[in-house]
Amino acid sequence: MKKIEAIIRRSRFEDVKEALLAAGIEWFSYYDVRGVGKTRQGRVYRGVVYDTSSIERILVSIVVREKNVEKTVQAVLRAARTGEIGDGRIFITPVEDSIRIRTGERGDIALYNAEQEE
Repeated sequence: MKKIEAIIRRSRFEDVKEALLAAGIEWFSYYDVRGVGKTRQGRVYRGVVYDTSSIERILVSIVVREKNVEKTVQAVLRAARTGEIGDGRIFITPVEDSIRIRTGERGDIALYNAEQEE
């Protein structure tokens, strides 16, 4: 199992969500996050200067079986990419175990319904 975390633009979240659902990834969490990027500049809006070094993003967190890692990453890449600086990052880390609280099932089976095997 792997945990895929993608930090994406807020404006691309709906596209990423739809791409994940189309790829068969039906369960994930997301969070509003703030970060600091390379670009440090102030923007002027109606005469007020705003510091844009603190960037609002969405963190999408997904745990998938090994066989679903690449299709999940590709779905996020296709949907989140604008080609401009600030598109975000994807991180992939190993997951040691997962447990479905309702049934106590452990491992891969806790990530999906066995009767809906792909």
